[in-house]
Amino acid sequence: MTKRKLAIMCAALLIAGAVTGYYLGTSKPDKVLQLATAEAAGGKVTSPTGTAPDRYVYYPGTEELKPDEIRLIACGTGLPAARRGQAASCFLMELGNGDKFLFDIGSGSMANIASLMIPMDMLTKIFISHLHTDHWGDLASLWAGGWTSGRSGPLEVWGPSGAREDMGTKYAIDGFMRTYNWDYMTRAALISPVPGTIEVHEFDYKGENEIIYQENGVIVRSWPAIHGGDGPVSLSLEWKGMKIVYSGDTTPTKWTLKYAKDADVVIHEVMPMPQDMVKFYNQPPERAIRATCGFHTCPPAFGKIMSKLQPRHAIAFHWFNEEGTRYNQYDGIRSAYDGPLSMATDMMVWNITKEEIIERMAVSTDDAWDVPGPGKPSAPDPNFPSQYTQWILKGRYDTTKAESLGTKEFQEEFGVKWPSK
Repeated sequence: MTKRKLAIMCAALLIAGAVTGYYLGTSKPDKVLQLATAEAAGGKVTSPTGTAPDRYVYYPGTEELKPDEIRLIACGTGLPAARRGQAASCFLMELGNGDKFLFDIGSGSMANIASLMIPMDMLTKIFISHLHTDHWGDLASLWAGGWTSGRSGPLEVWGPSGAREDMGTKYAIDGFMRTYNWDYMTRAALISPVPGTIEVHEFDYKGENEIIYQENGVIVRSWPAIHGGDGPVSLSLEWKGMKIVYSGDTTPTKWTLKYAKDADVVIHEVMPMPQDMVKFYNQPPERAIRATCGFHTCPPAFGKIMSKLQPRHAIAFHWFNEEGTRYNQYDGIRSAYDGPLSMATDMMVWNITKEEIIERMAVSTDDAWDVPGPGKPSAPDPNFPSQYTQWILKGRYDTTKAESLGTKEFQEEFGVKWPSK
């Protein structure tokens, strides 16, 4: 395939995605702004050396948030099964005061987070709804990846307790650190131990609309969810008179009906229709309907919940959004709900203010590098013991002369010397 044909195909897919987002979007366009047309360059271009205004896609790092604006980015919207096109559950909330929060960090989602090229020092607050791997499985990638790319401080993780001590977030993080002890000890010795620290804030999963975080004008609350066993929670973020609810995994609950009633945006899980679980997910019929409606939320139930809540905008996630599933999914939801709706997929973006909610897709690179932020990387701790033994070091082949000559210009430019003493 020629580069020209490939470019044309990519452009067509982008335009089709924007149009699909509109037609599968909302029956109340006065409340949610979604573009009905997709012009190739965004808006009218008046100068051959100028820019295209009113872009219908979001290019990360090119738009400054307003002081009263929230940008919500879906970094994972899929299922536990691994899929290249859709990571597991993860939503990034960026606030106009500079705060950034990750709600869940499911398996595969870190690649999408990294594609936004946000400095790792700005991605240190993670709220976990429950301890299934598709909701926290990529914590390891954020932990280690941010550590090696310049994060200067620890990560902070908020998560629920369990019915027993061994089912709570603190126990899970303790086990995480034991599992990755070799990783921690070697990086701590070679880089710095500080960014490898995880501070755990465990809260009572039974708390009803309990405040679990309150800082800089931001309030995060929690209430119980019903999924798999005791422990999962739903979460809400309140700021500047706006409220975003994140269900995590759950069946429909009375708590959500009570505490999400005044939400601007409700992000709620929804499983595929049971017939699609059989057809595409290889589930026996009995398990398909039990999984979809028994310990998750099925599309008609999602619709029922939203019809009760009447948010300014509803977002359906936790399913594989593809040609074979989206129409059954959409019809299932619309059987009980006719309000503003996004059928979520990875890298979908919502800009939220009190006046409007704008849905777009992010366009980001597959080859992102980490970018520096305002923080200064932590210096190595000279007192932290080396994890090498003299026995293993005897096996090293001496290439220092070649290294010194081959990096001479680098050493002169940056004022470093290799081999170091």
